Amino acid sequence: MAKGIEKVGNVLTTIRVWTVNLLTLGFLVYLLVVVFAVLAQRPPTVDPDGRVLIIAPEGIVVDQAAFRSPLSFPPAFDAPAQIQARDLLRVIDAAAEDERLSGVLLDFGKTRFGGPSTALEIAAALARLREGDTPVIAYSDSLSTGGYLMAAQADEIYMHPSGALMMSGVGGYGRYVRQLAENLKLTIHNYAQGEYKSAVERLSRDSMSDKDREQREALYQPIWAAMKQSMAAGRGIDGEVFQMLADDYPVLLLEEAAYENLAFAQAEGVIDGTKTFPGFRSWMMERFGTDDDAERETYPHITAAAYLAQLEEPKVKGDDAVAVVFAEGGLQRGEVEPGVAGSDEIASQVRRAYEDENTRAIVIRVNSPGGSVIASDMIREEMMAAQGRDLPVVVSMGNYAASGGMWVSSPADRIFALPTTITGSIGVAVVIPTAENLFDYLGISYDGVRTSKYAGWGLQLPTDEQLDQHFFNISESIYRRFIDVVAEGRELEAPFVRGIAGGRVWIGTTAQELGLVDEMGDLEDAIAHAAELASLEEYRVNYIERELSFGEQLLRDMSQQAPVSVAPGVKDLYRQVEAVLAPLAELSQPRVTVMCSACIVDLN
Repeated sequence: MAKGIEKVGNVLTTIRVWTVNLLTLGFLVYLLVVVFAVLAQRPPTVDPDGRVLIIAPEGIVVDQAAFRSPLSFPPAFDAPAQIQARDLLRVIDAAAEDERLSGVLLDFGKTRFGGPSTALEIAAALARLREGDTPVIAYSDSLSTGGYLMAAQADEIYMHPSGALMMSGVGGYGRYVRQLAENLKLTIHNYAQGEYKSAVERLSRDSMSDKDREQREALYQPIWAAMKQSMAAGRGIDGEVFQMLADDYPVLLLEEAAYENLAFAQAEGVIDGTKTFPGFRSWMMERFGTDDDAERETYPHITAAAYLAQLEEPKVKGDDAVAVVFAEGGLQRGEVEPGVAGSDEIASQVRRAYEDENTRAIVIRVNSPGGSVIASDMIREEMMAAQGRDLPVVVSMGNYAASGGMWVSSPADRIFALPTTITGSIGVAVVIPTAENLFDYLGISYDGVRTSKYAGWGLQLPTDEQLDQHFFNISESIYRRFIDVVAEGRELEAPFVRGIAGGRVWIGTTAQELGLVDEMGDLEDAIAHAAELASLEEYRVNYIERELSFGEQLLRDMSQQAPVSVAPGVKDLYRQVEAVLAPLAELSQPRVTVMCSACIVDLN
């Protein structure tokens, strides 16, 4: 009997060992395949002479690409690739001057934009491209508002006959979970400072406040007007056609087969027509010829990646440099990740810039709706340390530089913004939940011995009048500090700053009138001004970014070669649940934040 059991055990052990070995071997083979794919992914060298440049970005356009390990938690389901705006602009601007190209093909159907200012800036570059002699054609199966903004800059626009033009305008709905918090028997204590500070409204209200509605309308209307104007100028039609398209022919959940939508678009000159994939390919070959070197029948073309790889770096004499540091995403302690402006890393980058003996000026690109107070202060302090070394520091505001983004920007020698930049939001968000009613309902009580009045106090216990006043005082003192930081940095009187604060957000042009911003201009304008302040005639631009280790580089490339794919239904459900529970999840760790919730404008 014992021998029989021993034989069974040996068999099971053998099976286990072979299973582990086979799985290990399979993983190693997979790893080698991915590594070879990564090494082979460099775009081939292609002569652009007589070819059509295809600009078809797939992913989200950001100021600075950030790395997040695919092994991190929580998982990023189908995280989009990141396209650096400066790389995209460089391709477009180079194409505008390149007489070798026979044409340019635009397809922004799979492109997302982090905000309206970035989208309008790229659209302006495409408009300059169209002014040349090279024909610019746009073709997509479906386009969002941001995608069509790009296509509108082409000479001709065609779409697939079973596609859709998802013109949705600007704005949307927010989730308000006061009733959910009440159903969970949570007591919400709101200590926010600033009547326009709406970051905690979703927890304390069932609908948008009049103040928040007022400031959002003051932001969204000029942004939408700027987009309609750009699209109308590109197509030579009345901008109100786009309002009619969004109002009367919306494409909501079904992002294909919008036949009436496309018929209206063609009749009103929004697009030039529709073509099937084979039909468009044949049309392009009739117009630009065929590529004799291609494996399949197609027109001569070159991808944007291959084109960018061949562009020569600008030749600059001397070692003097203007350093550029990016603060993009929510301001938090820690490292930089997609959507997260990790202050530990950004502060270190600013320090790295001013400790470099070749740095003569620093530009901080702020594209953030704010976040942590201490994270904002860490970056601001390093900026001031650079100024202490007689280095000019210039801020370039991107889509958003509000709340904590304004805190960071305030000490700069000069602040540049775009007309549609969203800034301001000088206020403080503090919300603390207590769950004493929930625990009482569950039959749980708390008691103990304390050596001080609030020893051991936590969210499971109620507040009292003294504690409420204490939290209010903390919030109010931070608000006063915020006003002083802006007043000192912008050389304004504190009472004036308090008058324009209140947590209200401002569009870039209004912010300039109020003195929060000095000048309208993009990142290149800010770099040029920083060089001027440093009395530089010749200089190089040094983009300060995180240097990935070999392992991190490999992980990044592997995730791009073989991304984790999740069934659409599971992914959408995950996102919906995450969005609903996010406000409540934040309550588990109450924090003081300088965050602008009215800043995010979705064009996708």
